This record gives sequence, C-alpha cells and structure tokens, in this order.
Amino acid sequence: MGKFNKFSLSSRPFMLLFISILSVSISSIMIKLSDTPTSVAGMYRLFISVIIMLTFVPWKLFRSIEMNKKDWIIVLIAGLFLGLHFLFWMESLVYTSVASSMVIFSLQPLFVMLGSFFLFKERASRLTVCCLMVALLGSVLIAWGDIVISKEALIGDGLSLIGTLFVSAYLLAGQKVSRKIHTNVYSIIVFFIGGTVMLVYNLFNNNSLVEYDSSEWTYFLLLAIIPTIFGQYIFNLLLKSIGATTVSVGIIGEPVIAIILAYLLLGETISLFQFLGGMMTLFGMGMYFWSKTLRSNVQISN
Repeated sequence: MGKFNKFSLSSRPFMLLFISILSVSISSIMIKLSDTPTSVAGMYRLFISVIIMLTFVPWKLFRSIEMNKKDWIIVLIAGLFLGLHFLFWMESLVYTSVASSMVIFSLQPLFVMLGSFFLFKERASRLTVCCLMVALLGSVLIAWGDIVISKEALIGDGLSLIGTLFVSAYLLAGQKVSRKIHTNVYSIIVFFIGGTVMLVYNLFNNNSLVEYDSSEWTYFLLLAIIPTIFGQYIFNLLLKSIGATTVSVGIIGEPVIAIILAYLLLGETISLFQFLGGMMTLFGMGMYFWSKTLRSNVQISN
C-alpha cells in the first residue's frame, strides 16, 4: 500500500475520491442483501480490513510514529467514533430504505464544515454554503417521504442521522492528526478500535460471532475489501491533501449512486420526493466542485 499511497498523493485526488465514493455506495446494498446482524458484519468488516492491511504495511512505520499524548487520544477517539458510526448507520438500514439512510448520511458536509470552522478556522464561501444548503434540502425531501410512509422508517432516519454525526467527528479527528501519522498506520489503528467497539456491543447483546456459513464469510471479506479499504481507507488518505470538508462533500454523491443501485439490484422504488432530493444533492455536489476548480485555476494563474 506504500506505492498506492505515493501514487495517490501525486495524482488527481478527485479521481480517487470518485473511486472511494463508488466503493462505499456498494456497502448499503450488500448490507440489505445479508441476514447477518449488522453489528457483526461491521465488526468483521473492520477486523478483516486490519488483517489485510497489516500484510502490506512495514513494521518500521509503527516504530517511526512521533506523536504526543494528545495526538494519541485523538486517534483513539477517532476509532471510537468510527465504530459508533457503523453501529448506528448499518442498523438504520434495518428500519429504513437505502435511499433515505444514504441521503441523510449526505448531511455530513454541513457538520464537517461547522467543525472545520471551529477547529481549524476554515471559512466557507457563500457559494459553498449555498451548495450544501441545496444538498440539505434534497435530504429533507427524501426524509419527508419516509415520514409519510411509516414511523419505523423515521426511526431508521434517526439512526442514520446519529451515525452521520459520528462519521463527521471521525473525519475531523482524522484531519487533525493526518500530518503526524502515516495514513496506513492511522487506518489500521482506527479500524481496529472501531471493530473492537462493535465486538463489545456484540458480546453484550449475545450475538453469535462464528456460526455463519461460507457465503456470509465471503460477504464479510467483500465488505472489508470494497467499501472499507477502497472506500474508508482512501477517505483517510485524502484528508491530508484535500481536507475533511471536501472529502465529505464528495460523499454527497454516495446516496445518488446507492439509490440507483437499490433500484436496479433490490427493486426498491424511487418516489418523487427521493428523485427530486437525489437530483438536488447531485446538483449541489457538482456546483461545489465546480467552484473548487475555479479557485484552483485562479491560484495556478497567479
């Protein structure tokens, strides 16, 4: 993964961001297709990712870490937030549709933007705020469709919202320490802590940890490779180069892809609310990256 890390930093980051968004979009479909408890699937998703990544990361990277006590606390908190994110967000898919859970998940740029302002003094332009407000309106439209359908769907939307708050805090924590620890090492540590959080939850609720057939273990492996390594790991990689806000704005496209996949693979219907909300979300994301491109071109010309 060292070569991949070097390649990513020297190539176009938005290409990697698109790959990661596509990868994490698949996770919601896979979760819907499995009968495994979501907390068990999330636990193995993270632990298997750690095992795979350890085979590619030289131990000298661990020995060369130079962080103070405060930095280590931030890393530990990031892992805790990641585990709680998976617990709440994956459980939300039991109660609500992929479309609603994923679009509510797209609210994270708003939370990350606010956190970046207070933690890193990053100011957002008026155009950026307008883009995020468009995305927020799209999310409200889709959530409103579920409120009309059932109270159970509303519970799922609430769980998704809580999971979104945790992943927003996770991204901010990652940006805080991204320049002090190698991305591979950071990802292994936070994935392990997140998996441990879910292990404790499973033990507390007496969930079976081993009595699953081969198809479920294949499912755990795919969750580790596709949405975790090619998704969450790349997000961590990009925190240093483009920041938590831009990464989170890119994830706005995840609900749109998930809605399409759910329609094609799961036969979930797309209501008028969901269609309009999805289009508004996509429009907001497009406008944001268009503005980022303009600012980059101006900086280069100067």
